[in-house]
Amino acid sequence: MVHPLKINDQIEIADWELTESFARSSGPGGQNVNKVSTAVELRFEAERSPNLPDPVKRRLRRLAGRRWTQDGAIVIFVQETRSQARNREIAKDRLAELIRKACEKPKRRVPTKPTYGSVKRRLKAKKVRGEVKALRGRVDE
Repeated sequence: MVHPLKINDQIEIADWELTESFARSSGPGGQNVNKVSTAVELRFEAERSPNLPDPVKRRLRRLAGRRWTQDGAIVIFVQETRSQARNREIAKDRLAELIRKACEKPKRRVPTKPTYGSVKRRLKAKKVRGEVKALRGRVDE
């Protein structure tokens, strides 16, 4: 029984939206590695999730990058520890963190204009630089 994953006060991911599968992990573990499936692949059906608002889904898709599949799921693969339970926790934490990041609304950029003085200074510096370069040519006798 997988418990619902609480993201924040508004968003809670139901257990039917999460699918866990296990595989044998590479890395340390000696003979144990060949016998025990400790690596965890957590799959979250983000596109079909009724618990995520549309803007959050759009930001989540951008943040997930290559973890986002063609059919709109997020796949998180963890094989950091030798414990399956710990790897499951890490995978859920990563998913929750990703969704939390997607919940943050980015600030709108307010376009600014350079000040009159800074434009004048820039043009003056360009002129001075041009004069310096102009004086570098061949000297006529």
